Amino acid sequence: MKVNKLKLSMLCLCFLLFMSFQHCASAGNQKIGSGYRLVSLEENSNGGGLLGKLELKQKTSVYGPDVPHLCLFVKHESEDRLRVHLTDASEERWEVPYNLLPREQPPTVKGSTTTTTCVPFTATEYSGDELLFSYKADPFSFSVKRKSNGDVLFDSTAKDDDPYSSLVFKDQYLEISTRLPETAALYGLGENTQPGGIRLRPNDPYTLYTTDASAINLNMDLYGSHPVYMDLRNANGEANAHAVLLLNSNGMDIVYRGSSLTYKVIGGVFDFYFFKGPTPLAVVDQYTTLIGRPAPMPYWALGFHQCRWGYRNLSVVEGVVEGYKKAQIPLDVIWNDDDHMDAAKDFTLDPVNYPRPKLLAFLDKIHSQGMKYIVLIDPGIAVNSSYGVYQRGMAKDVYIKYQGKPYLAQVWPGPVYFPDYLNPQGVSWWVDEIARFHELVPVDGLWIDMNEASNFCTGKCELPKDHPCPIPNSSEPWVCCLDCKNITSTRWDEPPYKINASGAHVALGFKTIATSAEHYNGVLEYNAHSIYGFSQAVATHKALLGLEGKRPFILTRSTFVGSGAYAAHWTGDNKGTWNDIRYSISTILNFGLFGMPMVGSDICGFYPAPTEELCNRWIQLGAFYPFSRDHANYYSPRQELYVWDSVAKSARNALGLRYKLLPYLYTLNYEAHTRGAPIARPVFFSFPNFTACYGLSTQFLLGSSVMVSPVLKKAARSVKVIFPPGTWYNLFDMTKAVFSKDERYITLDAPLNEINVHVYQNTILPMQQGGLISKEARKTPFTLVVTFPLGATQADAKGNVFVDEDERPEMKLVDGESSYVEFYASIRGKTVTVWSEVQMGSFSVEKQLMIENVIVLGLQGSGHGLAIEVDGEAVTDVYGVHFSDPAQMNMEKLEGGNKKNSMMVEIGGLGLPLGKKFSISWKMGIKG
Repeated sequence: MKVNKLKLSMLCLCFLLFMSFQHCASAGNQKIGSGYRLVSLEENSNGGGLLGKLELKQKTSVYGPDVPHLCLFVKHESEDRLRVHLTDASEERWEVPYNLLPREQPPTVKGSTTTTTCVPFTATEYSGDELLFSYKADPFSFSVKRKSNGDVLFDSTAKDDDPYSSLVFKDQYLEISTRLPETAALYGLGENTQPGGIRLRPNDPYTLYTTDASAINLNMDLYGSHPVYMDLRNANGEANAHAVLLLNSNGMDIVYRGSSLTYKVIGGVFDFYFFKGPTPLAVVDQYTTLIGRPAPMPYWALGFHQCRWGYRNLSVVEGVVEGYKKAQIPLDVIWNDDDHMDAAKDFTLDPVNYPRPKLLAFLDKIHSQGMKYIVLIDPGIAVNSSYGVYQRGMAKDVYIKYQGKPYLAQVWPGPVYFPDYLNPQGVSWWVDEIARFHELVPVDGLWIDMNEASNFCTGKCELPKDHPCPIPNSSEPWVCCLDCKNITSTRWDEPPYKINASGAHVALGFKTIATSAEHYNGVLEYNAHSIYGFSQAVATHKALLGLEGKRPFILTRSTFVGSGAYAAHWTGDNKGTWNDIRYSISTILNFGLFGMPMVGSDICGFYPAPTEELCNRWIQLGAFYPFSRDHANYYSPRQELYVWDSVAKSARNALGLRYKLLPYLYTLNYEAHTRGAPIARPVFFSFPNFTACYGLSTQFLLGSSVMVSPVLKKAARSVKVIFPPGTWYNLFDMTKAVFSKDERYITLDAPLNEINVHVYQNTILPMQQGGLISKEARKTPFTLVVTFPLGATQADAKGNVFVDEDERPEMKLVDGESSYVEFYASIRGKTVTVWSEVQMGSFSVEKQLMIENVIVLGLQGSGHGLAIEVDGEAVTDVYGVHFSDPAQMNMEKLEGGNKKNSMMVEIGGLGLPLGKKFSISWKMGIKG
């Protein structure tokens, strides 16, 4: 009988969801009103932008009454960025807080007075250095053009036969659209798991609203909200990229039809930012200039991390560390999920399974070796009168409220209250609690999870009177144990337009904080929901920065525009399947676009148990995620990399190369922090005119020139890959290379324990000898790998490396604290020259960092009788010179066949200080 009732209730739910979808779909397809007309437009005489007033043309009732008067603000904020801001002219509306995401505040207009001197603006165009704003007055629409080629980047005009409305601005429904060329390649609009790859597909759903819905759910709103897209266009062989950000934290549906894109937003304002590009790298540079540069990561964070939900006591954790050491697999960071806590309460230790004296002794041991320790904390604070964290929070009144009382929810410890990180008192309380915890346990970073915020219950809840709660040790701890009632009495809980939340138009408060709950100063959860994780990351960063003056490391699940300036991210709960390993690449590449380059996926899958073969392939790929961590579910079998001998072999191979590449990865970390450049990048970032890679989501670049080509299919022992034209050298065996001439796919061998990683021509790649811990690996001598096109007689190559004391909170070039070295190489005829230029070299000299070897690839001629000069002086035979005959240089097979001969020259025993400039030159011998 229970089964029948369950089936009946499910049928009713499905019917209600279907009817809700039908209503939303029918309303969503109709045109709403006739838009607005521009009634005045003025220009600030001091270059402060345009200020305009709009009035409604015709009232409508769909989704509520219209806002009758709007204020328009337009400004070229820099030579690269244009802002278009639209809001209610009479009433202040919710915007992303300016103290949370610092930026210029637009002027306000009430009546006809402003605080600046303005003159009437009568032109139809408002020009910046490259971007051009133009408008039509009635009905009002605007467009953004590129001056250099006339390309229209955004056009909000709505014609009668368009499937979208003119500008709509209601209290809880805002709509605006742009027409697009069908050939435009779009990327971004996350967070979601995109089965079709990184390029956005027309008619896929794009809903933004932070949700605790695992990454296994496809085309659905997930943990983060990033309403930004990059638009890449190629006309006549010339690529141009730009980006569009709608800075709005309210829930929204974005309808991408291929020829148009429509925003349907349930609150806030239209605050558009346009970034001119024209290259993909320039776009993220300009974007992160506005939202905040990516946080600098400590060197050790680029090492390998191991975690599991289910390390039930400290001895298990100790065994894991020993297991990695015994298997000779690199490991820098060991993590605890919530297992270390006392009854899942934040900032506590389980006195039985994680007794403090033993934990401190363990940390002393691993810290002395250079390893680090990170633990999880959730935002939900257990409602427990004997719990000091809860008591201090109540005393400072830091919790989100509903009807004047702290909002009651349930997460892992049972009944909880959620701290309000928009409340200054909440932030100071959180900073204090982290400081107290750090005195208890000297952790090296914090993992903030469940911060969408996740709630196991829905609605208005009370503590139960007839059954126990909490139930943290139950077999199903995520089942709600509170007495709850749905909230339907307010327009915030049941807005007139229902976004496609959770892919099923569920209520906005479903399994999260009720949208009519209030933050500090009466801010509604309805508006602030999607910035909750962002605000927690900002507060956590402040806390860690104040502890020991060290560079913070924070991993967050929920993210928003600007989160990358404070934290790293992982892609959330994934499955141990071949599909999920493939999906992970697109999500990681997207977060590079979002300004969060330190990102990775749970290697081998969070649940259920992966197969041995899948784990082999996943660690080969995951070794080249920017953030590389194995993380498993409590209910899955153990999957540490040493569990299977074959996986351990793959791990030693792939992580072995990662640890050799750490100086390169750390330099990319520096470039991310200073220029916004993603660490893992879509191939089109370096090859924007190679249109065959616009949708490529099975390969990616680390930096500008290292290509990762993983196996993503079961039982495969080869992989089909595509390479932009040029020479690509195999980093596992530098005597192998691919010479690509066109868009044909190449089949490469990929035995079970091997992954293909190649470096492009014209590169100088700084590498070290590797090791089992990054602290030791970074002390080893450098090798410079110089790559020329195969057989070139005239070519150039370049590279760079940044080194510093990574515990310092700031990552910048300061004499005595860091060094930056640029490497150059050229071949002219038979003369090869390699040299460096050094900035702030004293740090590298003090640390005794040395360049031991130089390897040059792609040369013609003979290596016999090389006359080598270092800094203009001939050297003797004490320098080890090794070279490969052209016959020994193996071309990896290219379909259709393309083979050339080349050779490799390696000069060893150099002992050149990294911090001092050098020059090496020689002439190649004559063949034969």
